[in-house]
Amino acid sequence: MKILLISANTERINMPTIPLGLGCIAAAVQQAGHEILLLDLLGVTDTRSAIAKAVTDFHPHVIGISVRNIDDQKMADTKFLLDQVRAIVSQCKSVSDVPVVLGGAGYSVSPAAALEYLQADMGIQGEGEAAFVALLERLQENANLAGTPSLYLPGKGLQGERSFVADLDTFPLPDPSLWPGSYANEPQLWMPIQTRRGCAMDCSYCSTATIEGKVLRKRSVETVIRSVARHVEAGFKRFYFTDNTFNLPPSYARELCRHLTAAKLDISWRCIVYPVKLDESLVIDMAESGCKEVSLGFESGNPEILRNFNKRFKPDDIRHTSDLMAKYGMKRMGFLLLGGPGETKETVEESIAFADSLKLDMVKLNVGIRIYPNTALARIAADEGIIERDDPLLFPKFYVVADLKDFLYETVNHWLSLRPNWTT
Repeated sequence: MKILLISANTERINMPTIPLGLGCIAAAVQQAGHEILLLDLLGVTDTRSAIAKAVTDFHPHVIGISVRNIDDQKMADTKFLLDQVRAIVSQCKSVSDVPVVLGGAGYSVSPAAALEYLQADMGIQGEGEAAFVALLERLQENANLAGTPSLYLPGKGLQGERSFVADLDTFPLPDPSLWPGSYANEPQLWMPIQTRRGCAMDCSYCSTATIEGKVLRKRSVETVIRSVARHVEAGFKRFYFTDNTFNLPPSYARELCRHLTAAKLDISWRCIVYPVKLDESLVIDMAESGCKEVSLGFESGNPEILRNFNKRFKPDDIRHTSDLMAKYGMKRMGFLLLGGPGETKETVEESIAFADSLKLDMVKLNVGIRIYPNTALARIAADEGIIERDDPLLFPKFYVVADLKDFLYETVNHWLSLRPNWTT
């Protein structure tokens, strides 16, 4: 079968991105013996013409559309992104009568509601390599779709139980030939690499467990190194390890860094660290293997608010981690989520002063917290009457302590005026 895979993302939120998830699907589909064409719409101004050309030239039997984000997660002037995806689905249907299948992180957060709103034919929630290939087999055989793992059908819900593969090496990684050669020379593009899936940290607001599950699953270090090496041969020199907690478990992170150093690939890379279980020897390994930038997802500088977020660290852990990164020359980006459960004027001021004291290279401030389904924050918001308990939360809702809203915006704007390297 011929499978047209479309990355519907046209936004550059935080940074321009290469559609890694769709690339993984493409690799799995190719491995299963199908022919693929990948269409990345980032930077495409006339999506209708691009889709029409792809359909006319390729004649696909199935069209898969990856949905990266629902919105920009900003409470002020929220940018809802699914209308443009809905238009892309419509454009596909206007030039082809083949099944249109949704997937991706944005779709997977609220799959039934997203499928209804976007008006596609079906959707795969979460990890798609095995599930999408299984769906293609059934479509090819004209078989009944009931029982297909992770599949949602309009008005019929989930057809088959979701499953997560324990050994990620079961799935192939994307070949560099999937990407346009110009990507390697684009200075703002960092090639994403995911070495682990799943997260057991259970932060109160996070949707990762809904998408990837709570059990941490890993690729072998050897598989990761081979993938990075192939991309280096293709001209890529900048990589972004997209794992939610690069340093956990420390033994895996250390092994990966040492293998990167031994491979002498001469790359630069960035990652996200969880500020616990990070000793100086691991930071040295990171620096020696090419780590240039880290994101510190600490969200608050107040111990009580950290506990409310279900964080497993304290402000002293954050400072220790930040200082180590600075010592070894890594740029540091920090994030604050302001206005969550238990927040007061005093805790806001404490968090901002704490972030300022770290002397980070960049700080991103968020007023209000996007509420996602199946999270502790959603349960709190329902208890407080902010959302209905059955709200699928496809349309953005935010948690913010009501009487702090004006204070938060005033305070954030004041600090933005003082710190040119801070942003929202």
